[in-house]
Amino acid sequence: MPTTLTLKNIPDEIYERLKASAAEHHRSLNSEAIVCLESALGPRKVGVEERLRRAHESRSRMRGPGLSLEEIDALKREGRE
Repeated sequence: MPTTLTLKNIPDEIYERLKASAAEHHRSLNSEAIVCLESALGPRKVGVEERLRRAHESRSRMRGPGLSLEEIDALKREGRE
């Protein structure tokens, strides 16, 4: 369950930078602060099973039949010969 966090005494310069960054990324101040915290704290280690699940999920969202390995290789070689 998400937890609420209140920050006090944020320097004006930091607040303005966060506000500008939020606007640049089309996010709320809260969302931008979360992204900054996640970035500062580093990536979470994701297990193999979770990576595979995400890969399968991403692949299932793709449209079309996809390309075979042979078709991909042919496209990569196109124009190189």
